[in-house]
Amino acid sequence: MALQNIGIRLLQKTQNVLVVFQKRSKAIYTNASCFNEEEIKEKLQAFPGGSIDLIKQDSGIAVLTINNPNHKNAFTGTMMIQLKDRIDQLEQWTEGKGLIVQGTANTFCSGSDLNAVRALSSCQDGMKMCMFMQNTLTQLLRLPLISVALVEGKALGGGAELTTACDFRLMAPRSEIRFVHKHMGLVPGWGGGARLVRIVGSQNALKMLSTACKVDPDLALQTRLADGILVSNEEGRPLEDALKWLSDFTKGPAAVIRSVKKVVLSGRELTSDEALKTEKEVFGSVWGGPANLEALAQRPKHK
Repeated sequence: MALQNIGIRLLQKTQNVLVVFQKRSKAIYTNASCFNEEEIKEKLQAFPGGSIDLIKQDSGIAVLTINNPNHKNAFTGTMMIQLKDRIDQLEQWTEGKGLIVQGTANTFCSGSDLNAVRALSSCQDGMKMCMFMQNTLTQLLRLPLISVALVEGKALGGGAELTTACDFRLMAPRSEIRFVHKHMGLVPGWGGGARLVRIVGSQNALKMLSTACKVDPDLALQTRLADGILVSNEEGRPLEDALKWLSDFTKGPAAVIRSVKKVVLSGRELTSDEALKTEKEVFGSVWGGPANLEALAQRPKHK
């Protein structure tokens, strides 16, 4: 009976935490914001090509690949929709702990496909695409997975913005991140500008956006845009190295790793009081849980 009561309490705690995060992870733009997701999806469907591929590994780390090599992995309309669908799948992956986002053919992503950009050139359509992609990349950033952008080759425009929607960025030799929006008469619209300020600070963000400079691995590391530089560009080696790098962060039970990410998210996005309350709820969901009880039974000594 005692064990049954403990199980019920743990279930209730977990449900409370889920409610907290469901409230916080709602889309930025909804029908109340005059945003109709199905309407913009219908328009994006008119621009096919490429794919967003997802592989979930038994290790709890997934690999999401931007696959449009004939156009330097630029996002077509259907790829934008597929990205949203893949992130929806990752949200439901309860065994997941980590995620690597990469491009195929030694290139990360060159932003939006120009055919879609030209066809959606009206202010109204551009705003709808902007809201759709902001919702999608915010959802990516808020996944309860520790995420890494693996940058090989070039990450340009929207591709550069995509890197900022991951928790970490690893860069291969001779790769670059470049916010080229200025040369297109634009500013970031997928949330990359706001996220960049949080990552590198306002002065560095202003320099990167106003000059559209090439941020190579050394400069990225210096400004904290990158968290590591990989040693090799050999075929398959960057992904292998990135998986090894991420595995240091994802050791342990999925419930614990996901809870760690949730605590960090709350501290980053909520007010101090709300973050403290959320941390309490997350703590309660793992206290007395299987991982906690197993650790107590082993009486670990911290070195």
